[in-house]
Amino acid sequence: MSTGDIIIIITIIVGVILGGLYYLNKKATKKMGDHQDMINRSKQTTTIFVIDKKKTKITEVNMPKIVTEQMPKIYKFLKLYFVQAKIGPQIMTLMCDKKVFNAITVKKNVKVELAGIYIVSVVGMKTDKELKEIKKAKKQKEKEAKKSSSK
Repeated sequence: MSTGDIIIIITIIVGVILGGLYYLNKKATKKMGDHQDMINRSKQTTTIFVIDKKKTKITEVNMPKIVTEQMPKIYKFLKLYFVQAKIGPQIMTLMCDKKVFNAITVKKNVKVELAGIYIVSVVGMKTDKELKEIKKAKKQKEKEAKKSSSK
């Protein structure tokens, strides 16, 4: 085999791999869109009292057996974000993503949008852009306060 043949074989293999990844990405995007539509249709705004929050594996959390069985196998090995909250008279363990997890404060009432056991968002939560602007404003006020105190 010449080097030209090897280059052609490698090019074909890379093309097949890229084609497969494109197909899988397209399929995953469609599935994610369907899930997002389902979440948007079923979300409700409610007030919860946050008892505890932690990042741990799903097997270490008090979740119903049906939920742990239905989770994809990859999530049984990953650490996920969980919030233990009191909703009315019932104490439940809820799931959320990192952005929501960081916005929730412990031992306080929080108004959230729930879709089943998944916390979609915190009502009134600021976006990343708004948080950055607030930090810049605080830094600027501190600089002005230092300048005025040193004069």
